[in-house]
Amino acid sequence: MISRRKKKVKRRGHKTHGWGSKKKRRGAGNRGGRGMAGSGKRADQKKPSIIKKYGNKYFGKRGFKRPQNQIKKIKTINVHELNQFKDKVDLIELGYNKLLGKGKIEKAIEVKVAFASKKAVEKVEKVGGKVINE
Repeated sequence: MISRRKKKVKRRGHKTHGWGSKKKRRGAGNRGGRGMAGSGKRADQKKPSIIKKYGNKYFGKRGFKRPQNQIKKIKTINVHELNQFKDKVDLIELGYNKLLGKGKIEKAIEVKVAFASKKAVEKVEKVGGKVINE
């Protein structure tokens, strides 16, 4: 087997690599754009074949999900709102994630919650209550 040099290596030093005038191969205009550009977005005769091949989702814009929207939302409740409950309360069951320390608590209460601020824990324990983190 004869090993041959590649065509592009052979053409090194030649101004146009064998493709004629520089003007002819400038940009992507000579091939109708790059990639799938001009493949029927504007020319109606190509649309049916593209829809058949790729489906209806080929045309138009597709959104994306921002990472900020995927962050789990924290639903909070303040200490003063615990006054409406009796001896024990499960905030996780009620749909709350975090206990915050705003307001005053008037009675001892046992609170079950995922997260709690230091101030909230202090206030609940000051009146003889208890915070259980889960």
